[in-house]
Amino acid sequence: MGAAALLLGGCAQDPDSDPKAGPSPAGGKGQTTLTVGVFGAFGLQEAGLYDEYMAQNPGIRIEQTSIERNENYYPQLLTHLGTGSGLADIQAVEVNNIAEITATQADKLVDLGKVPGVDKAAYLPWKWAQGTAPATKGGATVGLGTDIGPQGICYRKDLFEAAGLPTDREAVGALWAGDWNKYLETGKAYKAKAGGGKAFVDSASGVMAAVTGGSAQRFYDDQGKVVYKTNPAVRGAFDLAASFATEGLSAKLQQFTPGWDQGFANGAFATVSCPAWMLGYIQDKAGPSGKDKWDVAQAPKPSNWGGSFLVVPKAGKNAEAAAKLAAWLTAPEQQAKLFEKRGSFPSASAAYKLPAVSGAKHAYFGGAPIGEIFSKAAQGVPVTVVGPKDLVIAQNLADIGMLQVDQKGRSPQEGWDAAVKAIDNALDQ
Repeated sequence: MGAAALLLGGCAQDPDSDPKAGPSPAGGKGQTTLTVGVFGAFGLQEAGLYDEYMAQNPGIRIEQTSIERNENYYPQLLTHLGTGSGLADIQAVEVNNIAEITATQADKLVDLGKVPGVDKAAYLPWKWAQGTAPATKGGATVGLGTDIGPQGICYRKDLFEAAGLPTDREAVGALWAGDWNKYLETGKAYKAKAGGGKAFVDSASGVMAAVTGGSAQRFYDDQGKVVYKTNPAVRGAFDLAASFATEGLSAKLQQFTPGWDQGFANGAFATVSCPAWMLGYIQDKAGPSGKDKWDVAQAPKPSNWGGSFLVVPKAGKNAEAAAKLAAWLTAPEQQAKLFEKRGSFPSASAAYKLPAVSGAKHAYFGGAPIGEIFSKAAQGVPVTVVGPKDLVIAQNLADIGMLQVDQKGRSPQEGWDAAVKAIDNALDQ
């Protein structure tokens, strides 16, 4: 999987977990078996939610099947939806695929917005909108959000101190509050005083993804037209991120590669744009020596990086019971438990008042109040237009365009032109 796929995928996954989770324990005759199809270590089973639901509903048995990678899972889901067979009662959908699902498959899915107990007001408006079909396709809410990826900036306090910058997370956040350009200026100030060859950011591509993750309109307009080439928000994000490379502020690493992992272990960079689900990843890769050196501050602007949904196919044998289970699994109380046990940040804003979220702190990151930091970020994200080929566009902007600027010394214009050519070829196929 390319970097952008992981950047935008973001369903919280524990690197130490077995992604091929088997069925939950059950027994007894006369039960209704509900099947759940997911990708990777999705977290619902691992957090014990299935067992809890079965304990509350003795007549229900839940069985989960998991395909390790979404790029293998999703094509199968589309095939099964097309034939109306082979479907689980509940299916997971990754955020990069939800626009295609709502635009082309909504008539084959249950309107979960009408399920008893589902309260639209309990969810973030932008997440609810992502799971809702266009008005021209009936306007049904066919996907209920599970997790999201609100972003902060994770930073190394020891490297900031060595560069004469503040280390307190509120003071750090104030350095770039409200403006990604201030983040660039902070990087220049860091470079002027930092020694030892420690870069300011891990990669230019990471900056670009973070900036575009906070834009109301990115690659498509609200009519479904591809507009990334003419959208100043996208070109502005590309050029800003390229400045981190041309100014010598980047460690020139490609995210989610062995070199990037080693960069965490070696303290090769001072900051990284990090959604809530990445904290566990950083802890794993930086290891015990990074404890209390890493901290997390607010990002310049609210931004999101990843997330997933649950949908219920109408062709399922137990659609009504499955819809009830999907509603329960995505209710604020269960989302708070999932965050507490797995680090998946809730898409239900009503969960932010619950102690498991509001009082959450992360010991590895200096006791950072992560519930407070990421709740604030999540509630500031705009309703964003999501298109069916967002991942293709983002991946080529990162891996074809920005990587050339960051690692090969190409000019920002050369990188942009290379990305546009690759994207146009991909979209024409």
